[in-house]
Amino acid sequence: MDTIHRDTDALIVVDVQNDFCPGGSLAVEGGDRVVPEINRLVPLFAHVVFTRDWHPADHVSFSDRPEYGDGSWPPHCVQDTEGAQFHPALKRPDGALIVSKGDDPDAEAYSGFQATSVDLTAWLRERGVERVFVAGLATDYCVMATALDARRAGFEVFLLEDAVRGVAPDTSRDALEELRWAGVHTTTGAVLATAMALAVTIGTDADEADSGIAEA
Repeated sequence: MDTIHRDTDALIVVDVQNDFCPGGSLAVEGGDRVVPEINRLVPLFAHVVFTRDWHPADHVSFSDRPEYGDGSWPPHCVQDTEGAQFHPALKRPDGALIVSKGDDPDAEAYSGFQATSVDLTAWLRERGVERVFVAGLATDYCVMATALDARRAGFEVFLLEDAVRGVAPDTSRDALEELRWAGVHTTTGAVLATAMALAVTIGTDADEADSGIAEA
């Protein structure tokens, strides 16, 4: 049965910001629906990371006539604006790490591991993390990039399928296929939460319980 090892597992929540949620300048359809799923998972992890786009107003990717597919986007998640703030219902525990990325005006950064303000790999390793669970927005861009970089860094990686949303169905399907080829496993927050609740009920230490997390 799927479970969480609190000492060696980390949750990475990718870019659940106002501009990527309905009403935002670069909204993902249903993006706000990941919030309840993530909120249910956050208390289960001892190590939690929240990434965010944190762009200067003159960021290289911004365009008044964005093509999207070529890496140009409408202005979004500009530093210290409402659009750059985390979704107001997203729960962020004390001690969680906030990773800002995309703050270099001349460089794009989709992955939380590309942040220049913190070495995310080192931060995770210093805490003994071996596995990372990835949730957030968007499946076909920053979620994918973060999960792939986590694999490249040597972590075992799980995509939380019920806690992510993509920009478009076709690119999301392609992203899931690329993640599978890279060795990223899939599970769901619902399965993890149920397993942890059962472990508590029967008095099992989750750190000692066998993990049967489905691989895909």
